[in-house]
Amino acid sequence: QVQLVDSGGGLVQSGGSLRLSCAASGITFSQYVVGWYRQAPGKQRELVARITSGGSTNYADSVKGRFTISRDNAKSTVYLQMNSLKPEDTAVYYCNAHLPAFTTLDYWGQGTQVTVSS
Repeated sequence: QVQLVDSGGGLVQSGGSLRLSCAASGITFSQYVVGWYRQAPGKQRELVARITSGGSTNYADSVKGRFTISRDNAKSTVYLQMNSLKPEDTAVYYCNAHLPAFTTLDYWGQGTQVTVSS
């Protein structure tokens, strides 16, 4: 059974930092593209950052220079270090793992709430 368990969200003041973690089980984690998405109330889910099996990364323009995604294949875990947080970063953050060549191998975490107060 595949599981992605998101954690690390919380309430932080503007300018603060949080680190999100997503621990995966039931998949060969090192082979997967993993990433973080977020969904704010009334908005569509959007890509925040992702990292390939080879370590290449890409980020949404709105978080470049503030957020850093990383992975630890030995721990089957992906991280999102979020610095200089802004109120507009407030959302539920979801971890995703997928194999690009296989559309059915696409998994989501349960989400973790990030709230940034002004």
